[in-house]
Amino acid sequence: MAEDLSISKGSKEEQYQSLIPQITGLLEGETDLVANLANVAAALKEQFGWLWIGFYLVKNEELVLGPFQGPVACTRIKKGRGVCGSSWAQATTLIVPDVELFPGHIACSSSSRSEIVLPMFKDGEVVGVLDADSTDLNTFDQTDQHYLGAIISLLKL
Repeated sequence: MAEDLSISKGSKEEQYQSLIPQITGLLEGETDLVANLANVAAALKEQFGWLWIGFYLVKNEELVLGPFQGPVACTRIKKGRGVCGSSWAQATTLIVPDVELFPGHIACSSSSRSEIVLPMFKDGEVVGVLDADSTDLNTFDQTDQHYLGAIISLLKL
């Protein structure tokens, strides 16, 4: 029987530290990017119970929805639009404590209250973003940025 990751709580840092070896195991030997993104999204959703977690990939000058867990999402996002498009355009992580205060926020779900988006790089170019949304304000911080960045680095982009 599969272990219920959501039971193993602790500090946010402890949760990431216990999850990273599991994600490493999931990725080991698998070369298909979509399969790996899907498993990473599922593992993060199971562990943290966020509203939405997933990936957008750069295709033809747009971010196109990739593997995710959560409610139906926006399919395409233009560069510079919303939190995801802004993270892509700026090539930097954006932590948004209250999405209502983010200029141009794209409300894919009215339940989303806070968000973090990290760009994913290959050969110095942004090739996608990891996006996480929470139903609570102020959910994400530098701890999330650090560990989600470490998880991205495990992916063979």
